Amino acid sequence: MHVVTLLKAEMFDVEIDGKTASIAEALPDWNPHDRFGLVIDDPLGGIGATHLLQIAITSFYDVKPSRRNELTIYPEIYAFHIGKGHGAHAPYDFWPARREVITSLDHREVLDAINDRGITRLAVPDRPERDVVHRPKEVDAALDRIVSAFVYDPSGRVAKPDLVISGNDKRTEHNPNSALRPRYRDNPPAAVSTAAKPVKEVDTSYQEWLRKREHDLTAEERDFVERRRQALRKEGLVTETYRRAGVREALARLASAGQR
Repeated sequence: MHVVTLLKAEMFDVEIDGKTASIAEALPDWNPHDRFGLVIDDPLGGIGATHLLQIAITSFYDVKPSRRNELTIYPEIYAFHIGKGHGAHAPYDFWPARREVITSLDHREVLDAINDRGITRLAVPDRPERDVVHRPKEVDAALDRIVSAFVYDPSGRVAKPDLVISGNDKRTEHNPNSALRPRYRDNPPAAVSTAAKPVKEVDTSYQEWLRKREHDLTAEERDFVERRRQALRKEGLVTETYRRAGVREALARLASAGQR
């Protein structure tokens, strides 16, 4: 749970509609019970939503400071891999492994999984809107609960953005680097973080999960994603763009995820 000490809100700059804004404006009315969900349908595609995910993580801890210094708790973030695993995103602290949910291509199963985990903030890849029929009441449940939704692109840059999030500290690139090139350790020693909390990186189950997901993508795909991320970096920092969306639009785009 390194993100407890790694990430701080002041490491990010936010713009909305071309004007300087705050994390609170990007994620309005964040509360202690919010849960962030990231839909992934591309090799290591969630890297394109790195900063949105990371400001959600900082919001999770900042809204209840005891989570940083008194409790041992991972952020309430969930990755939904469509059709198959698309590479371990656990380095972002999607942990334990149940936080990375692998679904079928059936859009109904995907929405079921999102509803089952009580997601309140949802990010979906930029896919065409698709008119589909979900199981009875599942759409209503999502509309009732999800507070805000976003469209992202695996590249980190979406068409026609209205939300820009930039890292201003090189530590904001630690997590994507770790996802791109996982750190494997055999027989790791017991260790604690600087906050005297357990570190998942030395947990054998974490190492097993990374190895299990290693072959979700080819070496060529991993190299491509790494080059794409590097191309965004200026002096080690990345600016990402997003579109805010209504929940109905997000669900319509969700229905096309993985359908290419």
